[in-house]
Amino acid sequence: MSQLSTGCSVDIRQLTLRYRDANQPLFSSLDLSLPAGEWTCLLGRSGCGKTTLLRYLAGLLEDQVEWTGKLTPHNHQPTANNIAYMAQQDLLLPWLNVLDNVCLSARFNQPHKPDYDKARQLLAAVGLAEHASAMPDQLSGGMRQRVALARTLMQDKPLVLMDEPFSALDAVTRHKLQTLSATLLKGKTVLLITHDPQEALRLGHHIHVMSGSPARLETLTVPHTRPPRTFDAEMAEHQQMIITQLENDYG
Repeated sequence: MSQLSTGCSVDIRQLTLRYRDANQPLFSSLDLSLPAGEWTCLLGRSGCGKTTLLRYLAGLLEDQVEWTGKLTPHNHQPTANNIAYMAQQDLLLPWLNVLDNVCLSARFNQPHKPDYDKARQLLAAVGLAEHASAMPDQLSGGMRQRVALARTLMQDKPLVLMDEPFSALDAVTRHKLQTLSATLLKGKTVLLITHDPQEALRLGHHIHVMSGSPARLETLTVPHTRPPRTFDAEMAEHQQMIITQLENDYG
């Protein structure tokens, strides 16, 4: 398979964001750095603004919010050109087979024929080479998310935004997809939203907790080993500290 593009660092400085139908900002003077080629994981209670931050970065909130601040991708390309988005739902189109679902972004964004050879190579990389002609309703939940991962890789963007993509899966499938994603997205800059402290600890080079109103970020220490990590005593200690901190924000 041809070499995929590498990640770029992104800096967010003094982001203040308010939904137009709200009186108070969701974020105020929020700073976040996404180091190139590494995973940044964001934890926090439901409703604190994690998904809003992801959608803001993806350019999906233009008509819904007012914001001030500075967003700087360090490859000097427009932000919209940098980003691939992987959601909690696989969002496969039921009338397209697996191969055409992987090629979906190319079908929309390029005037020429999608690169089916590249798509087949990516399906092989996620273990679905034999399912290229299958329809989405013939696949398990884990297989569907592997198709979604291949589709994300097909876009070949330096920044990958992931909004709880493994949360609906059983524990074993989730663990396998975490490991697969860490392998296939190596070199990309990844921002992962998750409710699972163990997932953040497995995958994160950097971990932040979002809390409060307006939301603020606190940077946490991470285990000394490199991700993807195995669960050991150090991981358990970090996990308990994160759970305690999250509980405090629930009051």
